[in-house]
Amino acid sequence: MKQENFLNPFSLVLFEPEIPPNTGNIARLCAGTDTPLHLIEPLGFSISDKHLKRAGLDYWPSVKLSVWKNWQEFKDNVRPQRLVTTSAKRGEHLFNFKFLPGDHIVFGPETRGLPDWMFAEFEHAVNIPTTNNVRSLNLSTSAGIILYQALSCLDAEVIFK
Repeated sequence: MKQENFLNPFSLVLFEPEIPPNTGNIARLCAGTDTPLHLIEPLGFSISDKHLKRAGLDYWPSVKLSVWKNWQEFKDNVRPQRLVTTSAKRGEHLFNFKFLPGDHIVFGPETRGLPDWMFAEFEHAVNIPTTNNVRSLNLSTSAGIILYQALSCLDAEVIFK
């Protein structure tokens, strides 16, 4: 069902993303859910990368995109109410976590995840349960799962107006 007046209370934050197609797919997710997307440099690619554009297709004009030079610049300018870090191994089980409007959901680089200091600095962390058959899920898959789970924590009246 398409919603014309969708108001998304969440934001996605990609800390030092490395793989252009993942970021492009997440941008497409953000365009489709009206979710602001924050990219924290350094990026493992150029914003003009053809793989990034291909994955995001023609949805880039609909993405509420901000690119920040580093983590401190992001925090100083955005001043998020609550940061929710993500991990393949740490944090609370995704389906037990209560997301709140205004949450900024933070994802780490594909090859190494978020740095340890982030988990020490921020109290909220979630993970997606998987079997032992994989180390982790793809970043863009994880972003979709977590964003839609966050949306499901809210009343439909809050989401669809």
